[in-house]
Amino acid sequence: MEQARLKKYAELIAKCGLNVQKGQEVNISCGIDQPEFVAYVVEECYKCGASKVRVDWSYMPVTKINYNYRTLESLSEVTEEEIARFKHRVDKLPCRLWLDSDDPDGLDGTDSEKISKANIARFPIIKPYRDAVENKEQWCIAAVPGKEWAKKIYPQLATNDAVEKLWEDILYCSRVDGDPIAAWKKHNENLAKRCKFLNDYKFDRLEYKSANGTDFTVGLNPVGKFNGGGERTIGQRVYFNPNIPSEEVFTTPVRGIADGKVVATKPLSYQGKLIENFWMKFKDGKVVEVYAEKNQDLLEKMVSMDEGAAYLGECALIAYDSPINNTGILFYNTLFDENASCHLALGRGFNDCIEGYENLSVEECEKLGVNSSMIHVDFMIGSKDMSIIGVTKDGKRVQIFKDGNWVI
Repeated sequence: MEQARLKKYAELIAKCGLNVQKGQEVNISCGIDQPEFVAYVVEECYKCGASKVRVDWSYMPVTKINYNYRTLESLSEVTEEEIARFKHRVDKLPCRLWLDSDDPDGLDGTDSEKISKANIARFPIIKPYRDAVENKEQWCIAAVPGKEWAKKIYPQLATNDAVEKLWEDILYCSRVDGDPIAAWKKHNENLAKRCKFLNDYKFDRLEYKSANGTDFTVGLNPVGKFNGGGERTIGQRVYFNPNIPSEEVFTTPVRGIADGKVVATKPLSYQGKLIENFWMKFKDGKVVEVYAEKNQDLLEKMVSMDEGAAYLGECALIAYDSPINNTGILFYNTLFDENASCHLALGRGFNDCIEGYENLSVEECEKLGVNSSMIHVDFMIGSKDMSIIGVTKDGKRVQIFKDGNWVI
């Protein structure tokens, strides 16, 4: 891949994704697939004025070995070193970047139940630190190609060719060619216009229908709002883009109001395994039945991770005629596949989808109906014929999506 294009992508991540401020620390989590590109990102962060950039490398085969050989007790432990890092994160509010290149099947063969139990045991210790930085820090998830991920998408190509092709896809979907900073400014403005349209209606609920079996109603929060594109931190009010790429306009529904069936239209990569051809049924806001042709046991574990895991945390609207979906590629990666068409998310909701969240505590947002959970897992339900109707409190029905795309 051309060095100049990769450097533009690195600049986009540092300036538009994270928007690193002078004197700020940056933490980067990544695999070992693209070390040269990681170096470009580190340099761009320093050019923005970062005081220190820390890179935490990982290698999925080693992660798999750890899961297989460590005991449940060992995996469940939150060490003093981890606690110190959590405290540092609360004190310093560093920018956090994830560069995703994971193999979608990289943890096949691991014990899902052991991993789930370990995560459940760790969560109560980690949660107070996570709550303390909620909406106060800049963060971004972006992607680089890994060999196994590239071969999963392009099995017919030689490995190097598959990686090169996936680089092309990532850069295209991330609007890197031309002037990417200007392109993202315009893109954020367009998403903001859609948010305003939806927020002006103050919808009471959304009704989803599709020929594949989706027939679903979800209640929206009376003090909720739709967001999309860039966000601002509490306090410093720094504008950043948490996802590159992103096509979504989203909100957090009110906990306890969701009924009907939703059918997934793409596989879900969860804990390094693929859940395929699945559906869920909801009653009174909660998942009451699930089915999957592949890894149903993993899906069942996911919705029972904690009390909030079976409730919704997000409803996201994305046109079926989106740049990502128009590639015709199944990415086997949530960052891309969730931005290809409409999706829902189980688990934790977003406090910043509540009006006036800046002046509310995490507990107060939860009392207003924001779901709390240790997980937040997106799954895709958008289809070519999907209809979405917004219904206001006085019963007015407004067509939002028709044939999979925005009507507005």
